[in-house]
Amino acid sequence: MSQPSAKLTSLPEEISLFQERPFQAVRFTSPLPGPHILVTAAVHGNETAGTFAMTRLIEQIEEGQIQLQGGALTLIPVTNPKAYRLQRRAGDRNLNRRLTPVDHPEQYEDHVANWLCPILAEHDGLLDLHSFQSGDMPFALFGPQNNQGSLEPFAQAAIEESIVQRLGCNRFVYGWLDTYAKGIARRAKEVEAGRFDAKNVDTDAMYGVGTTEYMRSQGGWAITLECGQHDDLNGREVAYQAIINTLILTGLIAGPTPSPAKDPQVLGLYDVFDRFHADDSFAKPWKSFDVITKGELIGTRADGTAIKAEQDCLIVFPNMKSQPGQEWFYLAREGGRLGY
Repeated sequence: MSQPSAKLTSLPEEISLFQERPFQAVRFTSPLPGPHILVTAAVHGNETAGTFAMTRLIEQIEEGQIQLQGGALTLIPVTNPKAYRLQRRAGDRNLNRRLTPVDHPEQYEDHVANWLCPILAEHDGLLDLHSFQSGDMPFALFGPQNNQGSLEPFAQAAIEESIVQRLGCNRFVYGWLDTYAKGIARRAKEVEAGRFDAKNVDTDAMYGVGTTEYMRSQGGWAITLECGQHDDLNGREVAYQAIINTLILTGLIAGPTPSPAKDPQVLGLYDVFDRFHADDSFAKPWKSFDVITKGELIGTRADGTAIKAEQDCLIVFPNMKSQPGQEWFYLAREGGRLGY
């Protein structure tokens, strides 16, 4: 008779992978026609305002307090279960970079992508709920103008711009993938110059593709809402109201039509700087949307090179924890779109 095997003290990765919370999408479908709308949260595991908002909404729909009058609604309160369990941005890697199905998944987020991407492709529109590390007020990101270019061809600018300015915030940012591609081209030159090892940095512009960019590649519209600072409980209400407004605007539920934002601040990203060395330092503890005047010192490289603003601008996504060869900060200028 064989002896019982010794108790495992740790599970192999291929087994422990499936000990995570299972992927879950909650779908409500009306018998009447209408658009199919997807809402996601906790793409980054420590960004949970949308998770709480969706839990509240699911209960209200199940109890009949809110009723669909057409179409279908899919809610994913926890898009990245491993990162959510660990209460950090990523499980093995950033899910919101190079989001695409893969034939041979190696990292946890590859498995998430293989599950999530087909769901994205089934829907007409996406509201992706996030929060930020530092900053003072919610803001939303929307996509490019209608175009037939190779980077991000698109034909849904009108609906994106109409919805985004009615979510409940009044700060709006565009230009993500164009600016990211510009930074990647600059990074590739640094690789050629020998500053970085190509094996250790990403030089593919498609690495900038996340949930919204993938959704647009499938023909839909997509908006990211940054609901507030991670620990700000008011972000839950911001997320909830944004979902409600989106569902009203797309005809899934009845309600008074939300009004567009008053005095909107519209910002176009136009440049991004990588960190070259761990000793590269900011001139001050910048927060997203801090104003920088022309000639002002933004930061200093480890070799003493000063980085100064070439024009009046705002800093976006400054990351004091950025690793060498990764994005350090973005710059944006006011003005541009939101004409719908």
